[in-house]
Amino acid sequence: MARETLVMRMWRKLNGSALGRWLFAKMVCFKAPYFASVAPRIQVLEPGFCEGSIRQHRAIQNHIGTVHAIALCNLAELCAGLMTDVSIPADMRWIPKSMKVNYLHKAKGNIRAQARPEAELYSSAQAYNALVRVRMMDDQQTEVFSAEIEMWISPRS
Repeated sequence: MARETLVMRMWRKLNGSALGRWLFAKMVCFKAPYFASVAPRIQVLEPGFCEGSIRQHRAIQNHIGTVHAIALCNLAELCAGLMTDVSIPADMRWIPKSMKVNYLHKAKGNIRAQARPEAELYSSAQAYNALVRVRMMDDQQTEVFSAEIEMWISPRS
């Protein structure tokens, strides 16, 4: 079996408490600073699944008082990327290749995202595309956003 990724090892160490999950999110945002603007929280991270959330606040609000479309895209990419990172073997790497999004309803309040791969992610001597689906719900469990993110997965050089 391939060695566990650094992200998964850090999550396993920190996910036992709210403070640990907060620290994990801060560490991820330090490594990828553009995610910090949405102040994400990660609730679940395991191979094949990631659940994260954001709270509506002024910095991510648009002119009509809802969560800005790009903030939703940032949360989608974050959850898809974390899920991909912990799902592929450590000898592989990934990068988002494309993203198709659908804005389904006005996004207000707390937004929860769930990312899952379309098919199992695996080790390969050849690079391949993998599709990750992300769904987002508000506090009323209304789906407000969905995304399909194509990940380019390739062997580490």
